[in-house]
Amino acid sequence: MERKGKSVRFYPGFREITLACLIILYAPLIIVMIYSFNNSPSITIWGGFSLVWYEDVFFGLEAGKFKKATVNSLIIAVMAAIISTIIATMAALAMVRGRVFRGKALTFGLINLPLMVPEIVTAVATLIFFSAIGFDRGVLSILLAHIVFCIPFAYLPIAARLQGITSIYEQAARDLYATPAETFRLILLPLMVPGILSGFLLAFIISLDDFIITNFVKGAGVETLPTAIFGAVKQGIKPNIMAISTLMLLVSFLLVSVSYLISRIGREK
Repeated sequence: MERKGKSVRFYPGFREITLACLIILYAPLIIVMIYSFNNSPSITIWGGFSLVWYEDVFFGLEAGKFKKATVNSLIIAVMAAIISTIIATMAALAMVRGRVFRGKALTFGLINLPLMVPEIVTAVATLIFFSAIGFDRGVLSILLAHIVFCIPFAYLPIAARLQGITSIYEQAARDLYATPAETFRLILLPLMVPGILSGFLLAFIISLDDFIITNFVKGAGVETLPTAIFGAVKQGIKPNIMAISTLMLLVSFLLVSVSYLISRIGREK
């Protein structure tokens, strides 16, 4: 009875609500994955198991368009993740290890503000800003926008990791006459690696999957994989879109799992 009183699992209706949420959340993804192996050109009629739509993704009529969009997405995601991770690392060092300064709480709020602002607002504001300064829209405008909104996603795991590192190691290094640069390079940076890698992977996957901001700031003829999929869907949903979606889902799942494992290993050290 005492256990029932403490655990939310025993609240009336809690289990049913949880199951309903899980079904609503994951059932569409499972259906898309199943029908990506459909041998029929219909998206609703099952015609048997086949890999024909995966072959179509790589060698079909639209393969060139999707390959070009994938290359753009990967280049932008890698560059945005690298730059945003560097900026987030410096910000975390200043916020966690730096001296207390006036406006620190406000600075912390500004770093994390993109997480709370609706993405459509950020997209419109970025588009207006680029138009106001006469900045041409294209791959570079997408990259700049992605760097900005990826910073808080990279900052959170890096700051969390840094907060978990005791300052005893740095104090010991300074007692042994290590310079601040040597203390950072030989002591603090290796301890921060799990958080930095986790932040990089999180920023990469957020950039790779982004559609709304990318669709606003991309130039004519420039496509990333999410915008290319959206353009194809407007002409009708084909099974090859399900195959692409399944591949993206698997990549996202793999990277999120790696990010989680890296963070867990870092906490256990």
